[in-house]
Amino acid sequence: MTTRRATIADVARTAGVSPSTASVVFSGNARVSDATRAKVLAAAEELGYTGPHPLAASLRRGRSGIVGVVFTEHLGRAFQDPVKILMMDGLTAAVAPLGAGLLLLRDTLDADAAAPTLTTAPLDAAVLVGCSARQRAALGPVKARGIPLVVIEGDAGDDVPRIDLDNRDAQRTAAAHVRDLGHTRVATVTLPVRAGRGRGLLAPEDEITVDVTRHRLDGVRDVFPDAVAYACAASSIDEGLEAGRALFARHERPTAVIAQSDLLAAGVIRAAEEAGLRVPADVTVTGFDGIAVDGLAPYRLTTLVQDAIGKGRAAGDAVAAMLAGEPVSSAVLSCPFRLGNTTAPAPEIAL
Repeated sequence: MTTRRATIADVARTAGVSPSTASVVFSGNARVSDATRAKVLAAAEELGYTGPHPLAASLRRGRSGIVGVVFTEHLGRAFQDPVKILMMDGLTAAVAPLGAGLLLLRDTLDADAAAPTLTTAPLDAAVLVGCSARQRAALGPVKARGIPLVVIEGDAGDDVPRIDLDNRDAQRTAAAHVRDLGHTRVATVTLPVRAGRGRGLLAPEDEITVDVTRHRLDGVRDVFPDAVAYACAASSIDEGLEAGRALFARHERPTAVIAQSDLLAAGVIRAAEEAGLRVPADVTVTGFDGIAVDGLAPYRLTTLVQDAIGKGRAAGDAVAAMLAGEPVSSAVLSCPFRLGNTTAPAPEIAL
């Protein structure tokens, strides 16, 4: 009795075809006649052959077929964010023609950890979703192995191409809209400012290590240098609700709140309603992302619209080009301003 696994050569011999013909039946890389395909599949079933071994195939190609996607946040939290989900849709579609799959990783670089990491996983390439200073400082071994890297909205060094949004310019546009409506009591609700920091008011000396947060805050402060800033621990409606509650409880409550995500803006609107404030008559609210937010009707959020799918697709296209040995440049995607019904002229109390 033998336990030897049947090979493609065994299938070809039983079917009476060449090994190359049998191979293309399973690979789908070339057309064969229906009769030939039927003979090969019948022989495979007889021998218990289920197809080429993925590990053997990857060894022949010299690639693992794995593209790592490295997040700076907890994966469960990341996939509660519709923007991240759309981005992953675009990235998945872009790498699919490479015959590659995605491996989701946290940004820990501890090689002794039980879970695979950026430095231990057998990757063909990696996409960094953001890049902390700690991670950037530890990328040397990955770069030395020649693993192509691309970063989405982050800075991994001058030698790593970036897929960015025009975060500062876009947020400045929203702030200018609020200014043109006559608002002077303005607050901004931000995304997380750094790992491990909870929610709360930002002091001028507070360090902001998350590039997206810093750039969007800079856009607001280009127009409102003294705007109150409240940092959230995540992009979620609940975080926006807590931020809004804190801001509307202030002695000089803001008449306009510029939120760094649509989910945060939705939470701020809920807080305004709790406080008996009308949106936009008593308080103007803007968001960022341009996504559909459940339960927001009858409001149509004034926001900046990012192409989250296109952002992921651009990162995947960059990976494909680097694996093909082609030069890749960084790209900046624009976020057009979209007027909704959540902004209005400042009420008289702000004048």
